[in-house]
Amino acid sequence: MIEKKQYSIEVGGKKLTLEISSLADQTNAAVLAKYGETVVLVTAVMGDKEGNFDYMPLRVDYEEKFYAAGKILGSRYMRREGRPSEDAILADRLVDRTIRPLFDERIRREIQVVATVLSFDEENEPDFVGLMGASAALAISDIPWGGPAAGVRIAKIGGKFLVNPSNREIQKPECSFEIFAAGPEGRISMIELAGKEVDEKEILSAIEIAQKEIDALVEFQKSIVKEIGKKKADVLLFEIDPKLRAAGEKFLESRLEDAFYKKTKHEYHEATTRLKKEYFSHLKEELDPLDSRSVEVLWEETVGKAIHKNILEKEKRPDFRGINDVRDLRAEVKLFERTHGSSLFVRGNTQALAVTTLAAPGAEQLVETMGTTGKRRFMLHYNFPPYSVHEIGIFRGPGRREIGHGALAEKAIINLLPTQEEFPYTIRVVSEILSSNGSSSMATVCASSLSLMDAGVPLKKQAAGIAMGLMSDEQGNYKVLTDLQGPEDHYGDMDFKVAGTDTGVTAVQLDVKTRGLTFEIIQKTFEQAKVARFLILEVMNGVLSAPREKPSAYAPAVLQLRINPDKIGAVIGPGGKMINGLIKKYELAGIDIEEDGRVFVSSLDRSRAEQAMQDIKSLTREYKVGEIIEGKVIKNLDFGAIVDLGGGKDGMIHVSELKNGFVKTVEEVVKVGDFVRAKVIRVDADGHIGLSLKQM
Repeated sequence: MIEKKQYSIEVGGKKLTLEISSLADQTNAAVLAKYGETVVLVTAVMGDKEGNFDYMPLRVDYEEKFYAAGKILGSRYMRREGRPSEDAILADRLVDRTIRPLFDERIRREIQVVATVLSFDEENEPDFVGLMGASAALAISDIPWGGPAAGVRIAKIGGKFLVNPSNREIQKPECSFEIFAAGPEGRISMIELAGKEVDEKEILSAIEIAQKEIDALVEFQKSIVKEIGKKKADVLLFEIDPKLRAAGEKFLESRLEDAFYKKTKHEYHEATTRLKKEYFSHLKEELDPLDSRSVEVLWEETVGKAIHKNILEKEKRPDFRGINDVRDLRAEVKLFERTHGSSLFVRGNTQALAVTTLAAPGAEQLVETMGTTGKRRFMLHYNFPPYSVHEIGIFRGPGRREIGHGALAEKAIINLLPTQEEFPYTIRVVSEILSSNGSSSMATVCASSLSLMDAGVPLKKQAAGIAMGLMSDEQGNYKVLTDLQGPEDHYGDMDFKVAGTDTGVTAVQLDVKTRGLTFEIIQKTFEQAKVARFLILEVMNGVLSAPREKPSAYAPAVLQLRINPDKIGAVIGPGGKMINGLIKKYELAGIDIEEDGRVFVSSLDRSRAEQAMQDIKSLTREYKVGEIIEGKVIKNLDFGAIVDLGGGKDGMIHVSELKNGFVKTVEEVVKVGDFVRAKVIRVDADGHIGLSLKQM
C-alpha cells in the first residue's frame, strides 16, 4: 500500500481533500486533490540549474483526460487526447494567473506545474480542484514561492449566494451570475465573471464572501506546510551588476521623459525604438563585455519605475490623459455589403473589426470534451495578427491568449442574445484586431455588439467594455487608471476588464502583477469603470441604437415550426428520401430537425423556404375525424377514388361514400383531376385516411 497523508476542509458544504503520498515521487512535490468525485493530480517540478532567460520561466499545463469522465472520444481514427480544448486552456490560464504573481521575477530556473484531471463527476469543476492542488504542491515543495493562494466560485442563484455550486445549479435560469475569485490571504489577484447584467454592488458582495473562503483555505494550507513542508531551495536570483545599473539609469534619467510621453503609439514606438538603440550603444561603449539580458531587464525596470513615479506623484500618463479619461472613440457599421453584419470600433490606437455571419441551425459547432458534449450556437472568435503591433510573425491559428480574449468577449455578450425560438440562427462573430494599444478584448466586445445589431440580431442591449489599470507602490499608494493603454498595461500592476450594458455587468476578468488587490481598490475600479462604460455606450448608441429590423438580404432565411416528434420519420423518409427530395425540389440551404420536433428550413430565397414549410406541414399534419379537407382526385380505382392531401399524403373515398344510393362506376361521380371537398371519417393507426363525399 502507498503511504499517504490526507488533509481535509469543508468548502461550500463539500469536503476538499489534499492527499500527499509517494505518487509522482520524482517531482519536487505532488498533490492529489479531491472534491466530490472530481480528482486532480498536480505536480510541481523545478530545474536543477539557472537557464539563459531574461524572464521568470514558469509553465503551467492543464491536462484533460477523457477517461476522467468515462468517455472514449477523439476522431474515429485516433481515439486519444489531442490539442487541449478551449475549456482546458481557460482552466490552465485560471491556475497560471493565480500562481504566477507570487513568484520572484528574478528566478531563472524553469518551473513547471502540471494539473492532470483523473476523475470528473460532471458536478464539481476541476479548475477549482486543480488550483488548490497547484497551490498546495508549490507551498509544500522546496520551490521558492510566495503562496499559498486559493480560489472559489461564488454564484447568485435565486437571490442567494452559493459557494462552489454544482454545474446543475449554475445552469439554472435563476442563476444571475457566477464569479471565480482567487488570490493569497487578504488579496484578490484573479477574477473571472459571467453574468446577466449584474449590479456592481452584488459583485462586491460576492467578492467579500470569496475573500473569506480564500483566507480560510490559505490557513488550511499553511497548517499542512507547517507539518510537512520542505525547506525552500536556495536558488540564484538574477541580479544586475551595480556598475551596469548605475550607467544605464544615468543615461536614461534625462531621456525617458521625451521618448515615453507621446500622444500616439506611432510616435511612442519611433521614439522608444530610437532611444533603446542609443541606450544599448552607449552601454556597449561604457562596459565591455555586455550582458544583453541584464541590459534588457534594466531597461524594463527603469522605464517601469519612471512610469509608476510620474503617475503616482503627478498623475502624468504616457499619452497625457487624465486618470479618468477615455481615449478618443469612433465607430462605424455596415462596412461591407456582402457580409451579414460588420462594424469597426476604434479607441485611440486600438482598432477592432468585427464581422457577423448568420447560418442555419445545422451550422452549430459540435463540442465534445471531457466535460461537455453538445452544440454551440454562438461563437465569438478573436484574432490578433502580428501586424497589429508592428511585428512580423507566422499565422499558426489561435493561441492561448487569443482563446482567452475570445472567451471573455463571448461571455460579455452571450446572455444578451435572443433565444433560438426568437431568432433561429447559428451566429458567429469574428473580431480582427487591426491595431492594438491596450484593451483589444474590450474593443472586441464593443465591435461585436455593433456588428450583431448591424446583422439584425435582436440583442437585448448594447454591450461595451473597458480595461482598467493600476499603478501602486510598497507604501500602499495607488492610482486606478481608466482605459488602460499599451505602456500602462506592460509596466503597470493590473489589467482589470469590465464589460456590460447600461443596466449591469456581464463579464469581468482580472490579472495582476503584484500580490493582489485590496477590496478598496476593487471597489474604486468598478466605480471608475462604470462611468467609462456609460460614456462608450453613448458613442455606440449614437452609431446604431437598435438592431436592424431584419437580417441582411445575403443571410439565409430560417423558418421554424414544431411537429409531433413521432412525425420526424415522415419528414426524413426512408433513407432520407423525403427530406433530401424537399431540399432538391426547393433548392434549400438545408432542413434541420431536432429530437424535440423543432424543424428549421433555411434558404437564400424566403419564398422557397415558405413553400417547403407548407409541404412539411402537410406531411406532418394530423387529421381528425370530422375534419373537412380539400384536394384533387389523382386516381380512380374500382372500389373508390384517391385524393391528394398534399405533403405526400392521400386519402381514399370508398365507393360507398361517394354518394347516397347505388354507384355503378366511380367515374360517374368523380373524375381524375376533379377538385373535391370531403369529410374525414376514419384515421387508422397506420396513417390511412378514409374520406366521404356523401356525408358532406
